[in-house]
Amino acid sequence: MRKSNKVKQLQRESSHRRAMLANLVTSLFYHEQIKTTVAKAKAARRLAEKLITRARKNAVLELSPAEKIHNIRQARRVIKNREVLQKLFEDIGPRFAKYDKGGYTRVLKVGFRSSDASEMALLELVEKKELAQLKEERKAFRARLKGLARVKTKSRSKEKEKKSKEKKEKEKSAKK
Repeated sequence: MRKSNKVKQLQRESSHRRAMLANLVTSLFYHEQIKTTVAKAKAARRLAEKLITRARKNAVLELSPAEKIHNIRQARRVIKNREVLQKLFEDIGPRFAKYDKGGYTRVLKVGFRSSDASEMALLELVEKKELAQLKEERKAFRARLKGLARVKTKSRSKEKEKKSKEKKEKEKSAKK
């Protein structure tokens, strides 16, 4: 008997379950709603609520820089995507600043899957943005990232050119 075990096993090993829930939560924050089975939605909701609480604390409370970095690093353990992590702390966390404790997500049952008759659910953020607005924000973020990448590559190539010039000058002076 499984007594006093709060972990929903979802018929998976712990590493597979952890990775699956991390992917579900990442998709939830990216799309702001996902369709999955009821059991997975309820398990992912627990993790999502904890991460939103960390982001909300960063936005609302007067935390020290070390505590803010700690919250970001704890969230980074679950969310590997930099774009989604930034969205969580800069957009989703402040959006839920007025909430006291939890209640950031909802699970809506939407029927049964045709292939295996599993009960399906829609897991979504309580305050979600419109699809058009989400797409615009993603475009802007990616443009910003491309701009940063170009600046980094230009500065690196300039540094390489300087080093190669210095090397050539040293070789010339060594030959004389």
